[in-house]
Amino acid sequence: MNVARTFNNWRKYRQTRNELARMSDRELSDIGVNRADIARIARQAI
Repeated sequence: MNVARTFNNWRKYRQTRNELARMSDRELSDIGVNRADIARIARQAI
């Protein structure tokens, strides 16, 4: 059970990080996110 949860958290982290990384600086600015904040936001998503 713990392995499955860990894997799902990792997958959610990667998906969030990748989606934010694909956005342009302008799009990130529109939602109030700095490129340096992407990893932190992805960690908070899990």
